[in-house]
Amino acid sequence: MPTVIDAPESTNEAALRFRTIELETALAKASATIERLTSERDALRRAHDAIKQELELLKRRIFVATAERIDTRQLKLEFSAKLAELNRLAETLDLPTFEADSAAAQDALLPDGTGTEPKPSTGRRDGRKNRTTKPTGRRSVEDADLPEVRVEIPDPLFEQLVAAGKAERVGFETSYKLGHERGGLRRVAMARVKYRAVNSAGVVELETAAVPAEIITRCIATPDVLARIAILKFCDGLPLYRIEDIFEREGFRLDRGSMSRWLETLGATFGATVIHAARQDAIDNAFCIATDATGFAIQPGPADDGVRRPCRKGHYFVMLADRDHIFFEFKAKETSAEVRAMFHGFDGYVQADAKSVYDVLYRPADTGDPDDDGCIRVEVGCWSHCRRKYWEAAFAKHPIAREALVRIQRMFELDAEYRKLPPAKVRELRQKHLRVHVESFLDFAATEYEKVKHQRGALRSALGYTVRQRDALLAFLEDGRLRMDNNLSEGALRKVVMIRDSALFAGSDEHAESAGHILSLVASARLHDLEPLAYLRDLIRVLPFWPRERFLELAPKFWAETRARIDAGQLLEPLGVIDVPTVTDR
Repeated sequence: MPTVIDAPESTNEAALRFRTIELETALAKASATIERLTSERDALRRAHDAIKQELELLKRRIFVATAERIDTRQLKLEFSAKLAELNRLAETLDLPTFEADSAAAQDALLPDGTGTEPKPSTGRRDGRKNRTTKPTGRRSVEDADLPEVRVEIPDPLFEQLVAAGKAERVGFETSYKLGHERGGLRRVAMARVKYRAVNSAGVVELETAAVPAEIITRCIATPDVLARIAILKFCDGLPLYRIEDIFEREGFRLDRGSMSRWLETLGATFGATVIHAARQDAIDNAFCIATDATGFAIQPGPADDGVRRPCRKGHYFVMLADRDHIFFEFKAKETSAEVRAMFHGFDGYVQADAKSVYDVLYRPADTGDPDDDGCIRVEVGCWSHCRRKYWEAAFAKHPIAREALVRIQRMFELDAEYRKLPPAKVRELRQKHLRVHVESFLDFAATEYEKVKHQRGALRSALGYTVRQRDALLAFLEDGRLRMDNNLSEGALRKVVMIRDSALFAGSDEHAESAGHILSLVASARLHDLEPLAYLRDLIRVLPFWPRERFLELAPKFWAETRARIDAGQLLEPLGVIDVPTVTDR
């Protein structure tokens, strides 16, 4: 019987096997491609969600508010069990919960899409046509149609000769300045007495009383007007062209160029006298200096090639020395060297944000560094900065960020209950009740950070900030005089922001420095419940006569005491000599 050969069937099987292998290979490739594309899709979705969250955060920052609006009632409901546990540990379960009185702090919900939001501002800025003609020269106050105030300036020595019958008055030499009183501008006639006397040789001589000392020589403005310009500019935030309009409507036009020069001279004089003395007092005696910084545009100088250049960025640092002084220090650059120079010689606590430029203040003393002052400064963190990062993370609807917000809020509530007590009692209550909350939160942040430290995003940023700032965030517990937050310095910087928005830029570094000195006096005057306009007017009036070694007496901290010792009649006069009172021990 012949043998049957199954060659066609063997070929089919081989073909099928080969086809199967091809299909399996193709399937594996397709599966790998699908897995890769799915991974890329998921990554793109996460990136898209992150960008949407960042965009929403930017919109809220620009159009809604820069403050963190938190509905504490909503958060407390969500995390009531956690709060109850922490309160039992801190022995604060029966203590009253602090509730903010301000409705504005409770009217917006967390950034989770619920609740209503304030409507964006629709205000606009009105422009003004450029002036087509330049001032033709100095205006004469004598010709101004203003009510006149006459001030006679005698000479004390010649007045004694007149009383002895050895000389006589023969008239006045009158010049005019622009003054201001409640009700409007005044034309101040400075009448310097002329004398006729016979000298020892029998020759008749004519003499005129000397012009009283002034901060700005030959200035047509009295201290009242100079102080008013400074307040309109640096307290009310008006640009000089609007101040120019105000004076013109009141009956006398002062060009903005003159006002700019006067303000620069005033600021430079204040900086070299009162501010210098007050700053040294702060460095020597302050317990804690709180600081922060913001940018400010500076107009560049003329270029050699005539090409216009953009403004460069300078920085204003604010320094709050306890409740005694406030300083605005302008620096061309925000560097560690500038920060170290500002705090040179200061020993104590420094409260600031976590910017790296401040790290130089907390380094151990280095005897090999010629710029090292050997002082010890302790870093105090800001819980408001810490909370702000969790507020931003809450846009991603992270439950960890929301829990962090409610726990930090509870810390602020407890601390607010203690704030009006004596510092020793505040420290005692913080150690007994608040420390548990703080340490528990810091441990919670460290644990959660380990879970997300390899993931980019707002939550990692918030937790990382807390972990890195642990010692600084704990520091406020050590002394009842320290604050949990650095909000006072941030609030003081708002005045710089207001000036920046109205003036747009400073003409030079010197102008910016002078402006900072005037801002310092205005802010310090408010700190000590002084009316800024009255204080600046009096300061401009007495400063030319004050001894150099006693400038600290003119600082807002000591002004009420100093003013009480000055002759009230002399101080009320717009012009004339001021008799400096004798030194008294404070």
